Amino acid sequence: MPTRFDLVTIDTPQPHSLAAFWCAALLLHETEREDVDRWVVLSDADEVRRIGIQRGAHRPGGTHLDLACSAVEFTGEVARLQSLGASLIAPLRDESYGSIANMADPAGNAFDLCAYRHGGTANA
Repeated sequence: MPTRFDLVTIDTPQPHSLAAFWCAALLLHETEREDVDRWVVLSDADEVRRIGIQRGAHRPGGTHLDLACSAVEFTGEVARLQSLGASLIAPLRDESYGSIANMADPAGNAFDLCAYRHGGTANA
């Protein structure tokens, strides 16, 4: 079998609180946990593994998640993510393809919230 994408893994010294953030942000739920909080897997409603969170040194940068929402949800989603502990790391911007919020989760891991204008939404 060729290599395939499984899930994004985030290294952090605080897996439990970061797992709680991503569960709330993306409506995921915990499906695996090892050694209290050494390894936590978050899955979607269809039980598809989406994010792994592993206890380890935090290394910001290098990779990030792209999240998508509709244009009418954009402002509300930015506010909702901030209320969960995310922060804006750059001013909101409008691109030819839609609105973009460059954000970071509570541990400093970068992610983008994208509201595509012309049906270019990424489907998970």
